[in-house]
Formats: sequence, structure tokens, C-alpha cells
Amino acid sequence: MSNLGIIFKRELYSYFATPLAYVFIVIFLITNGIFTFDLGGFFLRGQADLLPFFGFHPWLYLFMVPAIAMTLWADERKTGTIELLLTLPVRLVDAVLGKFLAAWVLTGIALTLTFPIWVTVNYLGDPDNGVIVAAYLGSWFMAGGFLAIGSCMSACTKNSVIAFILTVAICFLFVIMGSPILLNTFPSWVPQWLVDAFSAMGFLTHFDSIAKGVLDIRDFLFFSVFIGGWLLASAIVIEMKKAN
Repeated sequence: MSNLGIIFKRELYSYFATPLAYVFIVIFLITNGIFTFDLGGFFLRGQADLLPFFGFHPWLYLFMVPAIAMTLWADERKTGTIELLLTLPVRLVDAVLGKFLAAWVLTGIALTLTFPIWVTVNYLGDPDNGVIVAAYLGSWFMAGGFLAIGSCMSACTKNSVIAFILTVAICFLFVIMGSPILLNTFPSWVPQWLVDAFSAMGFLTHFDSIAKGVLDIRDFLFFSVFIGGWLLASAIVIEMKKAN
């Protein structure tokens, strides 16, 4: 097995060897249920779709995902095991990708376990399941964006709490960049191309489009490039810390 696969399995198993994965999944499922059926007025809307369910995901991920990401590298640096890991015949890219993919799969498992909500909406009505599948995929890619930021922030510090706070702050910035509430505050003298460029960097701009069933490869390409960029930044930070 390649080093990437070994690190991936090691990290994924480590989540389930402790209560972390189970606590994360349980809290994720409970909060999704509350947001969808209570705050989202699922039964009051009278529409067979999952827009209330997916509409809360950016804000749910804002606090849930950094809780997973903060331990990716901070704990390794705090305990000194990062030196051992990097002295092994393992490429840095394999270590970064392996840790990221394990956390990303964990969020994917939590997201998959929300399928009873999907079953419920099919029982009550006749939704467009193609749109729902696209929204699930878009949600998972967005979670990957949050995780990639968290990976970089975790690599910057030995303190996982600081990594959590930094990740939440930066993720919040990228969430509101695509928010209509923020975009409407721009003065009229600001060029439209600048407003569009600012909006194009926001998570909501791309995720909302996918969640509504508008499948544009550029939205998935944005999240893919975004994830790759932050993982590259993670590797650069780790290499700089290693040199010091």
C-alpha cells in the first residue's frame, strides 16, 4: 500500500478509536435535524425539497468542521510526533493529503448518515432527487474547503484552540463574501466587476448555485482549486516549520 493510503487509514481509524468521530457524527445529525425541521420549518413550507436542510450547512460547518480540522497538525506538533512522521520515508504531500482525506471522509460519513431526511422528503412528496444528489456533493466539497483552511491553520500553531479560532474566523470571511447581505452594502461607486470578483470568492455563491440544481463545472472547480491551494499552503507552512 502506498504511503498515502497508509496515512489515510491510520488517521481515519484514529478518529473512530476515540469518541471524537462518534461525538462529531451525533452532534452533526442532531443539529441538522433541529435546523431542518424546527428552524427551517420543513413541514410548514409545503414543498418537497431539501433547501432548508442544505441552507444551514455553511453555518453548521463553520463550527463543526474546524473542530475536526484543528487537530490535524497542532496535536502532532504539540506532542512532537510530527518530527517522527517527517523523518520517515514519507513524502510531505502524502502526509498532508492523507490527513486531509481522512477528515474529509469522516465529514462525508456524517453527511451520508443524514439520509433519513432525504427518505422523509421522498415519502412526503416527489422531490427532484437529481438536485438533492448535486446538493449533497456540493455540500461535501464545501466541507472540504473548510477542512483545507483548517489544515493550514492547524499547521501554523501547536495550540489546537488557536487553530480552531483562526479557522472559524477565516471560514466566516469566505462564507459572508458570497452573502447578499454583505454584497448589498457596497457603495454604488464601487465597480461592478470588483463586487462580482468579491462574490466569486464566497462559498455561498457557488454552493447556493449547486443546491438549486444549477450544475456548473466552474462551481466544483472553484472548490477543487480552493482545497488544493490551502493544502499547498499547509505543506509550505509545515516545510518552513521543519526548517526551523
